[in-house]
Amino acid sequence: MNVKKQARLRRARKTRAKISQLNVNRLCVFRTPRHIYAQIISPSGAEVLASASTLDKSLRGTATGNVAAATKIGAMIAERAKAAGVSKVAFDRAGYNYHGRVKALAEAAREGGLEF
Repeated sequence: MNVKKQARLRRARKTRAKISQLNVNRLCVFRTPRHIYAQIISPSGAEVLASASTLDKSLRGTATGNVAAATKIGAMIAERAKAAGVSKVAFDRAGYNYHGRVKALAEAAREGGLEF
């Protein structure tokens, strides 16, 4: 594993340790150069309450690795979280820097009604 990925995973472990102490649902983000994924995970970590990604059929024909797609995923995860009865989450950025696609997803989720 390269040094950059090790550093990201180290930052992710620190964040997840703090979130587990809070005992709240977490909005977990994973990104690749081509896609972005978001999940709302229960405090125990055993259950996924809602999920959205650029692999959904509604987004397949458009560009999936850009800020516009991340904004759509943020709105989609907020809508699905409300349907699942979740309104408050902790944001788990998985060690990624808070800019670009991760920031766009978070801001769209906030506008959609999620509190974090």
